[in-house]
Amino acid sequence: MSKQTPYKTYLEENEIPTAYYNVRATMAEAASRLGHDHAPILHPGTLQPVTVADMEPIFCTELVKQELNNSDARIDIPGKVIDFYRMYRPSPLIRASFLEQALDTPARIYYKYEGNNTSGSHKLNSAIAQAYYAKEQGLGGLTTETGAGQWGTAMSMACAYFGLDLKVFMVKVSYEQKPYRKIVMQTYGAEVIASPSDTTEVGHRMLAADPTTSGSLGCAISEAVEKAVTSESTRYVLGSVLNQVLLHQSIIGLEAKTAMDKLGESPDILIGCAGGGSNLGGLMAPYMGDRLAGRPAPYFIAAEPASCPSLTRGRFAYDFCDVGQVTPLAKMYTLGNGFIPSANHAGGLRYHGMSPILSQLYHDGFLDEARAVEQSDVFEAAVRFARSEGTLPAPESAHAVKVAIDEALKCKESDEAKVILFGLTGNGYFDLAAYQQYNEGTMRDNIPSDTDLERGFATIPQLEGIQ
Repeated sequence: MSKQTPYKTYLEENEIPTAYYNVRATMAEAASRLGHDHAPILHPGTLQPVTVADMEPIFCTELVKQELNNSDARIDIPGKVIDFYRMYRPSPLIRASFLEQALDTPARIYYKYEGNNTSGSHKLNSAIAQAYYAKEQGLGGLTTETGAGQWGTAMSMACAYFGLDLKVFMVKVSYEQKPYRKIVMQTYGAEVIASPSDTTEVGHRMLAADPTTSGSLGCAISEAVEKAVTSESTRYVLGSVLNQVLLHQSIIGLEAKTAMDKLGESPDILIGCAGGGSNLGGLMAPYMGDRLAGRPAPYFIAAEPASCPSLTRGRFAYDFCDVGQVTPLAKMYTLGNGFIPSANHAGGLRYHGMSPILSQLYHDGFLDEARAVEQSDVFEAAVRFARSEGTLPAPESAHAVKVAIDEALKCKESDEAKVILFGLTGNGYFDLAAYQQYNEGTMRDNIPSDTDLERGFATIPQLEGIQ
C-alpha cells in the first residue's frame, strides 16, 4: 500500500447497505449441494422444528420470521432503521498503521470500528432493528438480558427512540463491576435488575441454590423470557446467538467488504471475538458467503475466552439457550446450559453456547479455527493496542486484538505481508476497573477444569433419537 492510503476509510452515507445479508440462505444452498445437514431449532415440548406460531409468544412476529428464514439471501432494512443508522453509520474501517510499526510486521492490519456511538459497541445495529419491529407490532415494552452492559445500553437507546418500555436483567457480576453502564441504561429510561433476582421464579431457584452466585447470561435470559411471556404487550429480545441478530449484524461485514474493495484489499485472515457470535457472524457474513459459493475467502478465526471455551472445549449438541430451560433447543457448541463461567471482565463473552450458525459452520469446517485466549494475555494486547492506536478496546474486542497481534507477529517471522481484518466491536471506557486490575497486577486467569466442564455438560438434555 502507498503512503497516501488513508488511515481511516469512510464510506459515503449513500453507501449504507439497504438490505441485510442472510448467510443462512447460502448455507442452505450449500447444504443441498455439499451434503451437509443444518439442524433446525426444536420446540422443547414436542422436539419438532419450531414454527412462527411457537415462537410468537416470546419474540416479535417479524423477528421470528427472520429467525426461521432460510431462503432469502437479502432482507430489506426498513427505512426508519436506515434513518437511525445514519447517526453513526457507516462506521470506519481503520488501518492500524501505528500498531504495524510497533510490531515491526509486514502484515497490513485493518479493523472495523463499531465503538463510535453512545452505546459504545456494535450492539446498536440489532437493537434498533428489534425495537422497530416491536413498535410496528404495536407492543408496549420489551425485556432483555445483558452481560457487560453493551447490549442493555444499546437496547435502552433503541427503546427510548421508539417510545418503548424496557426491563433489563443484568448479570450480577457485571452489575457490580460496571455501575456506570447501569446509570446510562437508566438515563435512557430502562429498568435495570441484577440477575439472578428475586423477581422471577428462575431467579428464586438460582439464589436458593447459591446465594453468592455471580450469575450468567443463561440465567438472565431465563428471567427476561419469564417476564416477557407473562404480558401480552411485551416481548423478549436477545443481543446475540440468534439467527436474526447475526442477520442484522451483517451490516458490519457488508460495509467492511465495500471499504476493503475500495482500497483494493482482500483479507487473508479475518478475526472476531466470539461469545454468542453476533459480531464475528456479522463481520464475516459476506466473506463466508464467498466461501460457501466456492469463491476465494479469508481464513476465519474465532477468538474466545479460555474461561468460557464453548467452541474449543464444548460439545456440538442440542441444548437450551437458558438456565431455566424454557427456550427452544438449538444445536450449537455448548458447555451446558447450567455452566456458570468465572467472573471475568469480558462479560459479553460469558455465555455457555455459541450461535447455531457459527457452530454449524465450525462443525462443517467453513469456520477455520477457534482459539481460546487467557484474560491477562488479552489485556496485555489491549494495552499494547491502546498505546499505539489510541483507542481503548472493550475487553470483549481485545480478544480479537490479541489474536490479530499474534497473527501479525507470525507474518514477521515468516516475512509474509498478509492482510488481517478484525472487528473492534466497542470501546472500553466503561471497563476501567478491569484495566485497573491489569495495571495493578491483581488480574487472575480462571480456566475451567475438566471437572467444571463435566458439571456443565451434565445439564445438556439427553434427547432420544436426536443427534
